[in-house]
Amino acid sequence: MSVLPAALVPAEGAITDVAGIRIGHDTDPRRPTGCTVVLAEAGAVAGVDVRGAAPGTRETDLLAPVNLVDRVHAVLLTGGSAFGLDAAGGVVQWLEARGIGLPVGPVRVPIVPAAVLFDLYLGDASVRPDAAAGWRACEAAKGGPVEQGSVGAGSGATVGKLFGFGRAMKGGIGTASVRVGDVTVGAIVAVNPVGDIVDPSTGQWLAGARDDDGVSPLRITPAILSGRRPAAPAVGEATTIGVIATDAVVTKAQAQKLAQMGHDGLARTIDPVHTMADGDTLFALGTGASGVPADPFLLGPAAAVVTAEAVLRAVRAAVSVWLPSGLVVPAWRDRQPGGGAP
Repeated sequence: MSVLPAALVPAEGAITDVAGIRIGHDTDPRRPTGCTVVLAEAGAVAGVDVRGAAPGTRETDLLAPVNLVDRVHAVLLTGGSAFGLDAAGGVVQWLEARGIGLPVGPVRVPIVPAAVLFDLYLGDASVRPDAAAGWRACEAAKGGPVEQGSVGAGSGATVGKLFGFGRAMKGGIGTASVRVGDVTVGAIVAVNPVGDIVDPSTGQWLAGARDDDGVSPLRITPAILSGRRPAAPAVGEATTIGVIATDAVVTKAQAQKLAQMGHDGLARTIDPVHTMADGDTLFALGTGASGVPADPFLLGPAAAVVTAEAVLRAVRAAVSVWLPSGLVVPAWRDRQPGGGAP
């Protein structure tokens, strides 16, 4: 069931419905990890909001409304924890090779903020996205339909880890968009929290921590409130990251507010969210391609809606992982009739 209210007219269902935005994934064949680039080669006004307590980011300070630079040329979402930030260098190189960037003296400097998630439990932790991966993601970038689930930055994403990785299920990357009057708002989110994933339209638990039988939902928040505590809570081993985009004409302050309100979508679908182990970070981009001035009272609620929908789609599109150790990280689809649960 969709979380898109009837008052919002669905667009084509991806952040690429926003004019001026292209998406590229790079998925590493050696283990579940990868990166995803959100390209805005013509430049986009950008903002960011970090709510988690353990973020891994690059070039977020320059997005503050009081700071000089007002446009970015791409945003990178990547796995590999802090190591994965190396992939942003490849995006910068790709843009520079095409003469794209902020004019500074004799050169053009591509502005590429980035955020990482922790996926090092899955396979060989020495395999992480690097500059070559960022370049390949740019080469793969396109408009139109966007692959979702266990690809790009969502390749190694998992959910429901607060009571231990052995209880986790598979996360992924998802995207959605809506049309609001004369403008479009879209989001792409790589879903990797310690919390559970819940459909806010039904209250149904979709994925997350499994109970002792390995199948039943543990339901993290009710478990904690009843006195059950994690033995050794993970620190900095999660994080949900994403990008919201619109073709409205926005200021930096409005873009920052758009990113803030996008977190409402995370709060509707992830329970608990913004924990000490998560580095939840959302960027917001305004391409201005529609020529329509932003109305924050319309764009903010739309940002929350597409963010929530992207989270649900990420989990529903993900596929299970079988680790060499014998541990299985099952996906939502395994719980469905005929889903082939391991």
